[in-house]
Amino acid sequence: GWRANRVNTLRLWTAQPIDPILLEAFNAGDHIGALRESNKAESLARVLYPADATPAGQELRLRQEFFFSSASLQDILRRHRQQYDTLENLPDKVAIQLNDTHPAVAVAELMRLLCDVHGFGFDEAWDITRNTIAYTNHTLLPEALETWPVPLFERLLPRHMQIIYGINAKVLLEARREKNFTDPQIRAISLIDENGERRVRMGNLAFIGSHSINGVSALHTELMKVTVFADLHKLYPDRINNKTNGITPRRWLQQCNPGLTSLIRDTIGDKFLDDTEALRELDPYAGDSEFQKKFAAVKRENKVRLAQLIQSRMGIKLDPSAMFDIQVKRIHEYKRQFLNIIEAVALYDQMRSRPELDWVPRVKIFAGKAAPSYHNAKLIIKLANDVARVINSDPAVRGLLKVVFIPNYNVSLAEMLVPAADLSEQISTAGMEASGTGNMKFALNGALTIGTLDGANVEMRDHVGADNIVIFGMTADEVAKARAEGHNPRAIIENSRDLAQALHTIASGVFSPDDPHRFTGLVDGLYQHDWFMVAGDFEAYTNAQREVDRIFTDEKRWYAKTIRNTARMGWFSSDRTIRQYAREIWRA
Repeated sequence: GWRANRVNTLRLWTAQPIDPILLEAFNAGDHIGALRESNKAESLARVLYPADATPAGQELRLRQEFFFSSASLQDILRRHRQQYDTLENLPDKVAIQLNDTHPAVAVAELMRLLCDVHGFGFDEAWDITRNTIAYTNHTLLPEALETWPVPLFERLLPRHMQIIYGINAKVLLEARREKNFTDPQIRAISLIDENGERRVRMGNLAFIGSHSINGVSALHTELMKVTVFADLHKLYPDRINNKTNGITPRRWLQQCNPGLTSLIRDTIGDKFLDDTEALRELDPYAGDSEFQKKFAAVKRENKVRLAQLIQSRMGIKLDPSAMFDIQVKRIHEYKRQFLNIIEAVALYDQMRSRPELDWVPRVKIFAGKAAPSYHNAKLIIKLANDVARVINSDPAVRGLLKVVFIPNYNVSLAEMLVPAADLSEQISTAGMEASGTGNMKFALNGALTIGTLDGANVEMRDHVGADNIVIFGMTADEVAKARAEGHNPRAIIENSRDLAQALHTIASGVFSPDDPHRFTGLVDGLYQHDWFMVAGDFEAYTNAQREVDRIFTDEKRWYAKTIRNTARMGWFSSDRTIRQYAREIWRA
């Protein structure tokens, strides 16, 4: 840690077979089959998050989740007993934080270890387990809260299935007797989903097996109480709490942006290196013309560096004077890269139709990865590349618009992108992003945010000031209302010439002449249901983008806003977040 006196141990687990080589198979000439157990063990730690669209992929995921959780728990208990010679005080000395539902099987595994290995009774083990474990939820998407088919779970983990049934009986009886829960409420909180194929609900297991359940932004935490965990919140009303995410300023300012770090040190001293909230001392310099020039010079230097990287990797030449408009994050329909691309197509059409207008030069940069079996996300990546190829080679645009999708996104690339951004795209459908941390990284490094009132954007607006962020689109309540009352995207599209033309251009194969129908399904989805409000928010988004253009052309105004972003983002440090976890959840 930063200027720390302690060292934390990071334990990495690997698996070994009981029998590295099956001699009977080997002697029979089946040399590949003889290594079956070795290959099976090796696969546990080789690829994390394998595609789970097949039964084999699902089984490997569940094996991995159990393996890593069990190895960690056994090591925790071993070290605890070495120090204290008892497990009765485990909750006083150990905090186990579940990071979403992937390690939720740890609830049942800790119960198994306490009951079957260490001799505790079920009720006593349950008290220890629940007081030791806490759960951080990262998503409001019901499909992202893992569930496992009961037959698969029972075959791989039969003892854990027994324990889960035991926990379920205990909780459901408590809900019925003490809270008078109705049958629909009982079905909602049950660890077993009985609708259709019976499945084990890992989100419910994590919630029930924890003494604390936290969201990662204020909005996300409040929505948890009324959506995915509404009935569990009624059963345990004191458990849900908020811990807004933070980012480490060591990596996301000092390491990735040494030029800006040096400028800040020269201006306000070194206090912010240890206390990020001391960045507030920059606020008085937001309108200072000399400081603005230095700030702008650092930004341009970072943009030149990114432009050189893109040219060397992709052969695309960029003008560092253009606005670098960047959206980098996991590719998902709710994050709405599709909305950004459609707006780029609409802007492309307008630039060709009205070449006499004074267009702001803009580079739209995308990067991110899609889940292996997420078909529409893969299509969106393909669309971004197809649109880029056409726009970047069209002389009619005169280089005023470029589109770049950088492949193989990782943290090292992010460290180049974040300091170079002029505009940060945080445009998820309101009510669907738990928090976001890219929004914090970009703002800390002096980018202006264009975004919806979603996730941590809400708190960012409160901290940086409504004048220093560009907010557009429906709120979470308005999205929920539109869905409930019957959203009519077709009417919206037909009433918007720019949107209709852009969608027609995409669907007709202009950007995919090798496969004219490649994006037909993607566009048809907008006409039919538009669950993610891409059509619903399009007009508000384009208006917000033109407002960004107007601000960008006024350099003094632009840099005053972006400097205030850097100055006012100190609260979003992970140091603050971890202090809250330590004080309010771990009691450390």
